[in-house]
Amino acid sequence: MNVKNLMAELERKHPGESEYLQAVQEVLESIEEVYNQHPEFEKAKIVERIVEPDRIFTFRVTWVDDKGEVQTNLGYRVQFNSAIGPYKGGLRFHKAVNPSMLKFLGFEQTFKNALTTLPMGGAKGGSDFDPVGKSDAEIMRFCQAFMTELWNNIGVDTDVPAGDVGVGGREIGFLNGMYQKLARKYHTGVLTGKGMTWGGSVLRPEATGFGALYFVQHMLDKAGKSIKGATVAISGFGNVAWGAATKATELGAKVIAISGPDGVIYNPNGMTDEKIAYMLELRASNRNIVAPFAERFPDATFTPGKKAWSVKCDIALPCAFQNELNGDDAKELIANGTWCCAEVSNMGCTPEAIHAFQSAGILFAPGKAVNAGGVATSGLEMTQNCMHISWSGKEVDEKLHYIMQSIHEACVKYGTQEDGTVNYVKGANIAGFMKVATAMLEQGII
Repeated sequence: MNVKNLMAELERKHPGESEYLQAVQEVLESIEEVYNQHPEFEKAKIVERIVEPDRIFTFRVTWVDDKGEVQTNLGYRVQFNSAIGPYKGGLRFHKAVNPSMLKFLGFEQTFKNALTTLPMGGAKGGSDFDPVGKSDAEIMRFCQAFMTELWNNIGVDTDVPAGDVGVGGREIGFLNGMYQKLARKYHTGVLTGKGMTWGGSVLRPEATGFGALYFVQHMLDKAGKSIKGATVAISGFGNVAWGAATKATELGAKVIAISGPDGVIYNPNGMTDEKIAYMLELRASNRNIVAPFAERFPDATFTPGKKAWSVKCDIALPCAFQNELNGDDAKELIANGTWCCAEVSNMGCTPEAIHAFQSAGILFAPGKAVNAGGVATSGLEMTQNCMHISWSGKEVDEKLHYIMQSIHEACVKYGTQEDGTVNYVKGANIAGFMKVATAMLEQGII
């Protein structure tokens, strides 16, 4: 495999799809050495096949707003790879959604799902619908219109969507209701992230953030460090950031910053139960601003236009969007003494930021390993649905602990370097790739 030649061909075929090309290049560079040790992969053209999605559905979503005006958005589902199980991945509702973004997310999801130890393929979907400022009734009508186009391409053994940015429990409820009306199938496992009264799993809302902190714990233990007493800066204030802030606080860290598109909250005294609960209120308001946090809690201050990375911290946790932490942000964090960064969002750091962290010897781990607890718990939700049972919070948490420990061990296995340190990017990419590539090879040329 020649990465340069492969990337040149992909850029020719998919011009301008920057997020997708960035994600592919990162993986290919990580796996090149191992891949070239397996001539059977080259013969079967595994790389050429694995970088292209199996199929992409694109559809128009037409709905009516509260003023009675007709609105039109685009909807997508990228079914990327099903070598190890049915397609699995979230739906994202955000004005910036486009095919490049969803292909990158589906590609990442393929390897992330492989890391979870569960039999799930990779997929992603969503729409350029912007939930900000929309009423509950508008969001319901959009979700129903979206599912009208999607329902025939998903199913419990085919493709199981979940939530993502802009899609939480409310949206999953609206989507599931319409699916059941259209399909006349009442299996609860077609979507994950459901409400507790109709097939949801305990701990699913918290799972991405909780699992991320479990992974960080393993990473710090391996490096001889501790999270207790550490200061933490978190980007975002939605579901993922809420879960991360909750578990970080529970483990003895002090969360001193959260952020939004409007600026950053400096929270020097750390989080309380009331503050953590208010993060969910902010998300549910559909206003997409974080400034009201400082109005509600006088010990916090709001600075407009600044990122979470402007706050001096020990641990940085990107929890919002791809490429949200760039090279300049990384330099600022390094200068301020940050010694660990873990991507809780998908591809939260730019290549320049990752290079800066690794060059400075700062602990860094990629989203496909760190945030896999979310989709892992979705997989556990699917298992409970298929068995028609419901596990306790203790049972789910124990399984989540085991999965995150297994992911960390896989990263260490494939990412340990000659000096004994662990390159978590390389480790995660190789571990995920080897599982999917082997499955593809064993199932023939299809």
